[in-house]
Amino acid sequence: MSHTNEFYIDGKWVEPMSATAFDLVDPATETRFGTLALGSAADVDRAVAAARRAYPAWSRTSVAERVALLRRILELYESRYDEFAELMRREMGAPITFARNGQAVRGPAHLKALIDVLERFEFEEQRGSTRVMLEPIGVCGLITPWNWPINQIVVKIGPALAAGCTMVLKPSEYSPLSALLFAEVLHDAGVPPGVFHLVNGDGPGVGAAIASHTDIDMVSFTGSTRAGVLVAQMAAHTVKRVAQELGGKSANILLDDVNLAEAVTRGVAACFTNSGQSCSIPTRMLVPHHLMDDAAELAGRAAQAYKTGPTDDPATQLGPLVNANQFKRVQALIQSGIDEGARLVTGGPGLPVGIAHGYYVRPTVFANVTPDMAIAREEIFGPVLSIIGYDSEAEAIDIANGTEYGLAAYVQSADIERARRVGRALRAGGVHLNYPPADFGAPFGGYKRSGNGREWGEAGLREYLETKAMVGYGAA
Repeated sequence: MSHTNEFYIDGKWVEPMSATAFDLVDPATETRFGTLALGSAADVDRAVAAARRAYPAWSRTSVAERVALLRRILELYESRYDEFAELMRREMGAPITFARNGQAVRGPAHLKALIDVLERFEFEEQRGSTRVMLEPIGVCGLITPWNWPINQIVVKIGPALAAGCTMVLKPSEYSPLSALLFAEVLHDAGVPPGVFHLVNGDGPGVGAAIASHTDIDMVSFTGSTRAGVLVAQMAAHTVKRVAQELGGKSANILLDDVNLAEAVTRGVAACFTNSGQSCSIPTRMLVPHHLMDDAAELAGRAAQAYKTGPTDDPATQLGPLVNANQFKRVQALIQSGIDEGARLVTGGPGLPVGIAHGYYVRPTVFANVTPDMAIAREEIFGPVLSIIGYDSEAEAIDIANGTEYGLAAYVQSADIERARRVGRALRAGGVHLNYPPADFGAPFGGYKRSGNGREWGEAGLREYLETKAMVGYGAA
């Protein structure tokens, strides 16, 4: 990438006001392959000032103009699809097959869903003599994580553009390359100067400056619950809107009428998505006690079939974790599972067999896990599955809900009505019945400490809109 030491501000690539060099490390090899310039509050100020200047004109553009722009962005993204996949393979260790089919594919999918929403969305509604209007909220600060780089960038930038907002993006310093490429796409698509900005940096530097900035009207943050709390605290003094998508510890309830082999095998696959580095994946598998041994054997067999290896090998299924700190944290949690008495079915501490370098974790399954264990409570963010037993449907629901998180939940049953009933009892923002395909129009977000906003589709667009009631407007 040619812009790793530049920021995109007011329609141009510019040098930082002052910068700190940050090493870019390939997590599969632990080798440095470049540096990234990390900015400061001064760079944020420059970007916000340009966004504030551009806002009046951009907010008045027509829906047709914004749809046309999004279509150009979609076309240009698809023309550089393989570049996006390769950059995510390099920056965050996604195996190339998953980078193409799981990571890069999310950009066009979300853009297509958003275009469909925008073309039919009603920004004004007559209610008696009052005209209710939905207007762009203003200048938005967008802070995105490293684990789904382009997905999280598109589900923030897309609806912000569609709503008529201007914005400043801070991507994760661990996955900046796909963000820089998307900035090139936006520039080439004709996003007007001042509408979109990219300032690279870390949380204490650029992230804090965005969250606390008096001229930013909204912050959309995706990341850990710990960091989300800090963002909300820094934003509070300006009373700006804060939309958050935070951590998760999703339960996967296998009811006693399922095809156990299929349900367990697909549950392992879901848990190992993105090498386990996803906030909404089902990391707690709940099975009836009398099926524990069978479920453990099936899960162990499924986990052992996963191939770890070089990220440029199309056959590799599990890549490395993103950095050394994540690797150390996951290793410690795996050891805690052993120390607390969970039954290690497969995997465990250390590198996978045959791998000497990289932040790779052995695909790991624990059985006979109890809800009080750390591996059942904490978000691990690695390929680690915890199998928990239950006696009754009511107990399974209680265990599933017995966490501080509420991002997602999963229910498997041969009886769809039973699955629906259990799903209604779960305190989670997204409930997935019988491993459904992704729905890019469905609202995405969580309950409790998993966040307070929604992304994707129409719900995502509404996050960037403010409501105005013009009373006395007159009858329709």
